[in-house]
Amino acid sequence: MNKAGEIRVIALGLLRNGDRIFLSEGYDPVKQEAFYRALGGGVEFGETSRAALEREFQEEIQADLTNIKYLGCIENLFIFNGRQGHEIIQLYQCDFADSKFYQLESLVFSESPHHKHRALWIDISRLKSGEFRLVPEVFFEYL
Repeated sequence: MNKAGEIRVIALGLLRNGDRIFLSEGYDPVKQEAFYRALGGGVEFGETSRAALEREFQEEIQADLTNIKYLGCIENLFIFNGRQGHEIIQLYQCDFADSKFYQLESLVFSESPHHKHRALWIDISRLKSGEFRLVPEVFFEYL
């Protein structure tokens, strides 16, 4: 998360495989609850959001993307770890170039040496039922 008062621009990729989508698992220690979000990350100065999306997937899970299609822009205001957050999300629909990623149930990746995360395929019905919390909820409009 960025410093207080900053708006973060991020690029996220929605990957579907039938009735499942590939999401990153997060945890809010203040709310003591897990949440699930599309993978991706911050857009750096001088970088397009599409280039950021491809770079983030390479850095985080060593995956190339194909069939990348821009879906839209989402403004996301939220509270995480007791702090206000504000993101501008450039959302893309895409596919993994390597079919091996569709065979996985989950994988563990590192955003930094001290932060390990899990990404997994989740059935959309389990998100819609509330069993798993999808953030931001407006993502449902793109499923």
